[in-house]
Amino acid sequence: MGRSKEFDTTAVLHKAMEIFGHYGYEGTSLQNLLDGLGIARQSLYDTYGTKRDLFFSAVKHYVTGKTSAVLAHLERPGPVKEAVAGIFREGVAVLKDERRRKECFIMHSAIDQVPHDPEIAAFFRDDMARLEKAFHDALVRARERGELGGRREHADLVALARYLNHARYSLTQAAKLTTDPEVLDHIADVTISVLDP
Repeated sequence: MGRSKEFDTTAVLHKAMEIFGHYGYEGTSLQNLLDGLGIARQSLYDTYGTKRDLFFSAVKHYVTGKTSAVLAHLERPGPVKEAVAGIFREGVAVLKDERRRKECFIMHSAIDQVPHDPEIAAFFRDDMARLEKAFHDALVRARERGELGGRREHADLVALARYLNHARYSLTQAAKLTTDPEVLDHIADVTISVLDP
């Protein structure tokens, strides 16, 4: 029988998200990881493999958690605009929290790797398609229930679903470019307003 792990693998992934988010993938050294994670080199290799493997594991952990939260919001009963507002309000709250926002910045490094890493690129394509479909399905429900009006933005629900999903991603970029939390509120408010009748 193998020995049990001497560390919490989920906690390690959260810490790895912070480290990669802070230094970027290229800027993160093995020593940064060992110091920040507090685990031995051999344990790192045995559990996660290479630096790239750990990075991809952390990215998948982060993205899967965020995607599940978005899907849960969109599947709730009630007005679709309220569900979308909940998604953006939660995103803004996370990015205003000094500890949680560090994890979010792993997205910058992950997207930077997309042109160079086919596996990461495929993961993001699949996740993007899943989210866009979820937004689209929610918007179709909103139209069927009369929640959407005759605005030009409501004519093409595929385009609107893509816009909402990419606007989510843009919040992380904005959080890295500004120290003014009001900027995030403004982006969220204007984005949510496209669902006004």
